[in-house]
Amino acid sequence: MKWNIIWLLLLGFSMFGQSGSIPTVEIKTMDGKIISTDSITNEGKPIIISFWATWCKPCIKELTTFAEHYDEWVEETGVKLFAISVDDQRTLPSVKPLVNGKAWPFTVYCDPNGDFKRAMNVVNVPHTFVLDGKRQIAWQHSTFAEGSEDELIEQVRKIAKKH
Repeated sequence: MKWNIIWLLLLGFSMFGQSGSIPTVEIKTMDGKIISTDSITNEGKPIIISFWATWCKPCIKELTTFAEHYDEWVEETGVKLFAISVDDQRTLPSVKPLVNGKAWPFTVYCDPNGDFKRAMNVVNVPHTFVLDGKRQIAWQHSTFAEGSEDELIEQVRKIAKKH
C-alpha cells in the first residue's frame, strides 16, 4: 500500500513537475539521417512531442487518434506534432512501414539509442509533452485513454492563446 501511494505521488510529479526546455541530442529521421532535437521547432507556436513504440498498442491508438484530429488542431492553433519512436535496433525496421501504413500526417523521428527518451525523463510510452513557442515544456502526460486527446488540445489551446 505504501509503495502504491509513493508511486502515485511520483507519477503525479512526473506528469506536471518537469519544466524547462527540451535538451539537445541526436535523433534520426525514418530514413536514418542524423538530426538534432534543435530542429524540433514551430515558429513560436505550440509543439507536441509524443514518445511511442511500434510494439505499444496504446501508443498506436493514441497517435491514430491524434492523426484523426491533427488537421483541425493545426488549423485552429498552428501546433506541430513530432512523434518520437523509441524502438531499438531490433524493432526499428518496422517503424517506417507502420507509419506509412497509417499515413500519419505529422513528422516521425526515431530515437533508437534512447538518448532523447532518457534526456526527457520518459520511463514508459506513450508519453506526450506540450511545448510552448519557446520550446519550454508546458505540460506532459503518460498513458493513453479515450478522451485524452481532449485534454491535450486544451493545453495546446492555452498556449496558442498566449502567443
